Amino acid sequence: MTKKNNLVLLLLSLLFSVNVYGQKHTFEIKDGNFVCDNKPARILSGEMHYARIPHQYWRHRLKMLKAMGLNAVATYVFWNFHETEPDKWDFTGDRNLAEYIKIAGEEGLMVILRPGPYVCAEWEFGGYPWWLQNVEGLELRRDNEPFLKYTKRYIERLFREVGKLQVTKGGPIIMVQAENEFGSYVAQRKDIPLEEHRAYNAKIVQQLKDAGFDTPMFTSDGSWLFEGGSVPGALPTANGESNIENLKKVVNQYNGNQGPYMVAEFYPGWLAHWVEPHPQVAASRIARQTEKYLENDVSFNFYMVHGGTNFGFTSGANYDKNHGIQPDLTSYDYDAPISEAGWVTSKFDSIRSVIKKYVNYPVPEAPAAIPVIGIPSIQLNKVADLLALAEAQTPVQSERPLTFEELGQGYGYVLYKRHFNQPISGTLQIEGLRDYAIVYVNGEKAGELNRYFNNYTIDIDIPWNGNLEILVENMGRINYGSEIIHNRKGIISPVKIGDNIIEGEWEMIKLPMDNVPDLNKLPAASVYDNTATSAGALIGKPVIYKGVFNLKETGDTFLDMEDRGKGIVFVNGVNIGRYWHVGPQQTLYVPGVWLRKGANEIVIFEQQNDRPYTEVNTTKTPVLTKLKVRK
Repeated sequence: MTKKNNLVLLLLSLLFSVNVYGQKHTFEIKDGNFVCDNKPARILSGEMHYARIPHQYWRHRLKMLKAMGLNAVATYVFWNFHETEPDKWDFTGDRNLAEYIKIAGEEGLMVILRPGPYVCAEWEFGGYPWWLQNVEGLELRRDNEPFLKYTKRYIERLFREVGKLQVTKGGPIIMVQAENEFGSYVAQRKDIPLEEHRAYNAKIVQQLKDAGFDTPMFTSDGSWLFEGGSVPGALPTANGESNIENLKKVVNQYNGNQGPYMVAEFYPGWLAHWVEPHPQVAASRIARQTEKYLENDVSFNFYMVHGGTNFGFTSGANYDKNHGIQPDLTSYDYDAPISEAGWVTSKFDSIRSVIKKYVNYPVPEAPAAIPVIGIPSIQLNKVADLLALAEAQTPVQSERPLTFEELGQGYGYVLYKRHFNQPISGTLQIEGLRDYAIVYVNGEKAGELNRYFNNYTIDIDIPWNGNLEILVENMGRINYGSEIIHNRKGIISPVKIGDNIIEGEWEMIKLPMDNVPDLNKLPAASVYDNTATSAGALIGKPVIYKGVFNLKETGDTFLDMEDRGKGIVFVNGVNIGRYWHVGPQQTLYVPGVWLRKGANEIVIFEQQNDRPYTEVNTTKTPVLTKLKVRK
């Protein structure tokens, strides 16, 4: 690196390490360079998503990023994280994006904003609100008036939150991305004319500008997809491009034969699905590629520098022809340089060592890790039958099974029920299952259905005056590719037994699990002391376990769920995510800020319950690569 570039990086560090609010600066793309206050600059960035980290830890994680030698942080904005219902917005607590950006500025980091409105990100529905699917005439990612009406409203609402934090207003936001990896969508949706694709992409850029975003804009795609993804007025950046010559060639082709050159997604790790090995990427390989970029004046953004966690029902899914769905793990560790719990890794150290050779600003030491605690065995003293919880609710009745969306429910579970006056037996077929189900006959488990394994049939025998119950789980909407437009959940097609379509008198009981199940609302006879006797009586039934544990000190920990079945866990009312014995993830991260001194409550919804249990343990070390069932 030249002395000139060393000085530029030092300038950037000093510029964003002070309170810049109210002090206007400039950041431009000019003469083939990123230009900050009229001086050429370069971006060394890391992707880190506010929504995947408790807000109490934001500053710690941003300090970690800076200690790796980076000068910028990039983040997607998750539309569905903020507009949870139509026109119901939430920018508080863990959703306070403006606060996250302010902290980044206070820590001396530039901010790259990636608002989509589509983001992918292994996030539920790629960031789209689920209820868009209920809007008449709306078509996603198209030059479609109903869709663009909602994207405009979202972009304008987002600007009200963060517009004042642009560098042009004295804040740390230096660039804004328009759409996301649109070129790959164009390549998959050849049924749509290229002219329409381009018109849609250009309209998203214009909506951002009309809202008031006035920093440089960019697009990001694989280098071979610029034809469909690039748009006039936005810098094309190449995701995953390791070949410097090819990077410069393709950017020049779509950017007037000039730079700057940036890899907006440089992958130090990779995403992970249930039932599949967790990808691992060698630290030495990433360090070498980092140096290659630095030697050739290429800007970059590590995706991810710190992944965090898909708490609650925020994880998305991929799709391929062999598996209708590939649901993503709760953990979004990503084999990133900064681990899920915010720890330094060997990859972090390797990258930091390389970057320090090429920058002329001080690289601070990493902050101390958040304390980790081990909790003695947590006793689960109470257990309740979920079917009893369902019975306490008023069902929705219909001539056919209704989807989650038709029921006005986004996430969680739905119990489908059908009473039979006459006996019926044969093969139960639910070809339209989305995504996982356990089937019961008169309250007894008959089997499991699973979209991942393309398992849509089981043999059943329903007696006279019998009941069929199907507990269906939404495992996350598809977030990438052309199948994103087919994202309804629950039972989306007729249920058959043999050749008979089962219609008439269906009941649906909504179990969104948006709040921790309250056992106090159940009939007393439905809640049991969790003893060997009660546990044995509930084998095979979906159950809710509850326990209370006391702490003298708090800290991060990991729940060991390896010997459990499948379900979700609430700690002090917070849904910390899914577990599934198939792996590769076997532990659930519990941030210490969600624990408290004194009494703490844990509630586990166990769907399979093939082997009841009376306790759950913790560990100080996560287990994310232990695969028990292979595809």
